[in-house]
Amino acid sequence: MSRVTVSDVAVDAGVSRSTVSLVLQDSPLVADATRAKVRASMARLGYVYNRGAASLRTRRSHAVGLIVTDISNPFYAEFTVGAQTALAAAGITVLLGHNFESTETQASLIAVMQEYGVDGLLLMPASATTPGELATLSASRLPYVLVTRYVQGLRASYVGSDNVSGARRLTEHVISHGARRIAFVGGPELSSSRRDRMTGTRQAMKDAGLRLMPRSSPPSTVSRKGGYEVALELLQRGPMPDAIVCHSDIVAFGVVLACDRLGVAVGRDIIVTGFDNIEESALHRVPLTTVGVDPRGLGQRAAHHLLDRIQAPDGPVVEDTTEAPLIVRSSCGCHPIG
Repeated sequence: MSRVTVSDVAVDAGVSRSTVSLVLQDSPLVADATRAKVRASMARLGYVYNRGAASLRTRRSHAVGLIVTDISNPFYAEFTVGAQTALAAAGITVLLGHNFESTETQASLIAVMQEYGVDGLLLMPASATTPGELATLSASRLPYVLVTRYVQGLRASYVGSDNVSGARRLTEHVISHGARRIAFVGGPELSSSRRDRMTGTRQAMKDAGLRLMPRSSPPSTVSRKGGYEVALELLQRGPMPDAIVCHSDIVAFGVVLACDRLGVAVGRDIIVTGFDNIEESALHRVPLTTVGVDPRGLGQRAAHHLLDRIQAPDGPVVEDTTEAPLIVRSSCGCHPIG
């Protein structure tokens, strides 16, 4: 059986080929009644839009790549929802990949997405990414935006939160509770987000005449397991911190589990804080004091910046870094449970 064509739809609907094409492009120039008639013909004939042929004509695939580290992290899941919602509204399909903090996997994903002809790329770079590892991406002139993490020494558009000021504000709050022995836990060792959040924590402590506890800032995977393992080792080694400032909410959930195992009451015996304000942080057994990054809003902003770069590839590099508010809940002792 031969493939149903635009001409077949036009004949069946009693309109011109150009009218069918306008309907396929969702053009506002077509009257609603005519649009409905053309859509009905498409359904009746079983017409399938040949996106590959359309891409050859327009040199646009109407698809973009999104590479995150691991979507099992709720932060990245919420970010992806925000980005995909904004891109779908613009008629853009998202091709999703995970680099799992591997620069080799990241390079392979970028190459594959370029082979598929994506119009642009949203990239959460693996923690050890260097400017040289993204050189081919820059040379290809494919529009891209870095999200949540930047790459030191690389001039590229970036969308994220102000990690330094957010962590500083959070640590000042912890210190106001009387905490003096403070640890910083989690996050990939070479990521810009861990580095900046530690910087903010150290700044607040320096202003208060304090320093991080010795050997108290272990890196970890961004996961419950990662937070649990490093916190268990830290708490068992001693001395007991007054507060553990965590790289992210998901790491903080693991820290709370370690405290539970050792009989340490979070919000009473010890302060535990997160960063990101994912939805679960308000619903956790111990509601988490954290910093409000708004991952869905971040995804939407990143999508809009990428769409702008696709329209104007030679436009100026954008750095969209927003303030992140302090969200106070029970894990710091402000609103004890029960």
